[in-house]
Amino acid sequence: SSPPSSTPTVWARLPFATRSKMGELPVEETAAEGLEGLGDIDESELAQLEAQLAGAEGGEAAAEEEEVAQEEEDHLVGVEVEEHLKDAVEGNLRLKRLLSRDEEEDLPPGKRRKLEPGEAEKAAKIKQLLTKWQLAADAVVKHVCENCTLEELEEMDKSGYCPDKFNQWKSTAEIFARYVADLKERKMPAGSACDAVAAFKFRWKLDFSADKLLRALSHKDLRYVLTNYDGSRELNDIIEEAKLVDAERDNQTANALPDGEGVSTIGRFTRLELIDPLADAAVFGDANLTFAMKLARHRKALGHVGRVIATTFEDHPTLQERYKEIDESIKFLEDHFAEVYHGVDCTRIAVDERFKGMEGSLGSVYYNFPHSGAIQGFFDGHPIVNWRHENLMRLFFRALRSFVKPGGFVKVASNMGAVGVRYSYIVGSALENEFLHIETVPFLQWHLHRYGRSYGDKRDVYKRPDAKNNQSYNAQAADRDMVYCFCFAPSGESIGKQHVMLPPTLKTLKACGDGPFKNLQGQAKENLANQLHKRFVTEISGTHVG
Repeated sequence: SSPPSSTPTVWARLPFATRSKMGELPVEETAAEGLEGLGDIDESELAQLEAQLAGAEGGEAAAEEEEVAQEEEDHLVGVEVEEHLKDAVEGNLRLKRLLSRDEEEDLPPGKRRKLEPGEAEKAAKIKQLLTKWQLAADAVVKHVCENCTLEELEEMDKSGYCPDKFNQWKSTAEIFARYVADLKERKMPAGSACDAVAAFKFRWKLDFSADKLLRALSHKDLRYVLTNYDGSRELNDIIEEAKLVDAERDNQTANALPDGEGVSTIGRFTRLELIDPLADAAVFGDANLTFAMKLARHRKALGHVGRVIATTFEDHPTLQERYKEIDESIKFLEDHFAEVYHGVDCTRIAVDERFKGMEGSLGSVYYNFPHSGAIQGFFDGHPIVNWRHENLMRLFFRALRSFVKPGGFVKVASNMGAVGVRYSYIVGSALENEFLHIETVPFLQWHLHRYGRSYGDKRDVYKRPDAKNNQSYNAQAADRDMVYCFCFAPSGESIGKQHVMLPPTLKTLKACGDGPFKNLQGQAKENLANQLHKRFVTEISGTHVG
């Protein structure tokens, strides 16, 4: 008999929020001012001069655009990207270009990049704040400021905030970066457990009375409201309409138990992993493949026919060194008709030949405890290395837009207190790319939580005494682990280029005075800066390091 259909529905028809485009700053006509004292020139000559000036500026802009386009082509040498997938990899290529850039202040004026509207104002605000804080010489604090928006910088200025310059344990830049992250998280849902109603309430900015109404609904009525409410009508009207709709007695799991309590019933769907039985499911970053094995068993027990696509970031020889059982695990997955791919960078699947033809086919995606890799001497939250973790999530969700089907689920497990990949990086990156936040489930309540977690690095060689029973990983409190759940709801409108966090320039690395740079001077410090910069470029190129 065929398995019951449980194709998920998109819970809101409009995108998560309206996106405002940055308006262009008014441009004053200054050409005539530059010709003061030349009263002998008639109007026709003046117009001709202005046209020549405008033509010169247009030529420079065109030349600059051509240069940027050429740089993008240079980064695509040897890499085939289909036209409809370029958006999925554009941010990755731009990040590589940013890392490869020269210091603009060292270039002659004619070679410097022209500032976009608003950038000059932001640069002036950064300079003002650094002067106010007496940190104008701190290149790392300046780097943190450059990754803030103008609105955030103005908010800090008005609040009277000043970074702690005399902390015994953390550098000024680390403390400032933590403050900036906390500032952003105040405007987002909390990183702790969040049920379907709480997530819906936050998305639509509903009040407490609406929350009370929604929690009193049955499963059928609540699911109808979550699916059909788009903000254009009163919530009470949608609730009354839901009560008039008869329960569908078909073969879909989404319509099961229509009279059950709404919040808890929908929560069970998320926890029990009742996903689309026909669509493929992809697992990213599963070093020892134990989670993929767990998922394969789960799908087989439910009678699913969709494949499991299990991927690892490391290559096969590295996995064989770290996990003696890896070949046995691969055989198990292949016996369950799963695909196993090694050396997969989840931010670059658009240029991975093995994913060719999978566009719009994934019904569910999993990425457990994402991390960009530790760098010796730096804590994960240090701004010299932390940008890698945030960009990992931004580029991951942008890449998924081309491969997840509308209504498909994405689940990312992480610790709510993580300082590397912070929960706000996960939720914020998802929202930017039209993945609705539908629920946050405690990891220990998730049906798939019992698998052999690993560190995903060299430690797995000697720190996996009881991986089969999930007793090998105790680096963080398990009760603070969460599963952040999203549903893909594309609006069909352009969302623009993916914003990426700026990496530190080579000059910033050389100016860093903490972490592994703390006791280095002269050539030794410069060598380490060059090595670190080279590593960043290598990682962005999709090559595994460490």
